[in-house]
Amino acid sequence: QVQLVESGGGLVQTGASLRLSCTPSRHTWNNYRLGWFRQAPGKEREFVAAITWSNDFRYYEDSVKGRFTISRDIAKDTVYLQMNSLKPGDTAVYYCAVGWGSPTQSMGYTYWGQGTQVTVSA
Repeated sequence: QVQLVESGGGLVQTGASLRLSCTPSRHTWNNYRLGWFRQAPGKEREFVAAITWSNDFRYYEDSVKGRFTISRDIAKDTVYLQMNSLKPGDTAVYYCAVGWGSPTQSMGYTYWGQGTQVTVSA
């Protein structure tokens, strides 16, 4: 069974950085898209960033452009989300997901990780 193993969340202060990682296990895909979504308390899940594994094409939600960077390590079969200049509004549970549909819509993803908490204090 496919699993998405996430790590890297934590509690940081405003302006700090964190790097999230996501490694799909037990898969045989040659081409897929991996996305990061987040959900804050009382809010709907929202798109953050995504990367297409085969061609490294990247997508970002407007509020994170210039602060967050999504990247892949082919040798480690891992995708990273480097988050800089974090703000309290970035506080949420962050989920990685794998799919083959729309890159910015949650319905475009089939497999989801368990989520990792990111908390940014003021």
